[in-house]
Amino acid sequence: MGLFDFLFGKRKQEVLEALERGARIIDVRTAQEFKYGNIDGSMNIPLERLNETAIKKLKKMNAPLVLCCASGMRSASAKGMLLQNGIAEVHNAGGWHKLDRWLNS
Repeated sequence: MGLFDFLFGKRKQEVLEALERGARIIDVRTAQEFKYGNIDGSMNIPLERLNETAIKKLKKMNAPLVLCCASGMRSASAKGMLLQNGIAEVHNAGGWHKLDRWLNS
């Protein structure tokens, strides 16, 4: 097993375990991107709209969060913002297509 397999395998395991514990999937792509494909049951909050009101709404869910976007860059930014604002468990799943494959494999 190579380093990348180890790192991404660990991320996959952590994300799937969080989902088993009731994590909510938050897709931070634009509404237009989300409209053309998304994971069933995911919630769309575009990164540019991840403001105080949206963060309060996410805190009220009282659940782990799994973030996704197109490639993992925006979800990484969103993860940092959410952690800084007191959400304790946030996972960056990367691209939504990859997360969809993980869920359906």
